[in-house]
Amino acid sequence: MAMNVLNKDKIKKILPHREPMLLIDAVLDIESGKRVIAIKKVTSEDSFFKGHFPGKPIMPGTSIVEAMAQASILLYHSAYESKLGDKIPEYYLGSVKARFLHSVFPGDELRIESETVRMLPTTAFVTAKAYVKDMQVAEAELVFAVKKI
Repeated sequence: MAMNVLNKDKIKKILPHREPMLLIDAVLDIESGKRVIAIKKVTSEDSFFKGHFPGKPIMPGTSIVEAMAQASILLYHSAYESKLGDKIPEYYLGSVKARFLHSVFPGDELRIESETVRMLPTTAFVTAKAYVKDMQVAEAELVFAVKKI
């Protein structure tokens, strides 16, 4: 398995999210401004399982999209790291076109691969795919805005 490029402490210096909304545990690979591979270890302790669904926990699609969005923010950061420095901008997810192919359960490791379609200083267009092992579980086209800082 690949060594972590970013651990959770480094991720927290980039993303504005904190537990329970921080949905990226590690980044395995970054090709600056082009591609990122991130991991979310899905555990029975994740807060969304309390209500989705009692007795049959399934990771909500909105949480999968949020994990893909967070991986995409890390991708954006890799493109503009020198301009951002230690600042954490505000991000606004503006458009989502997602498709869910399989359920994600406690104990799964969600691997998210996000790729740049177009990256601008205040807007990003990305595609993301989520996998459990080698099985694709979701895909999305995301557009998000970045508040100038």
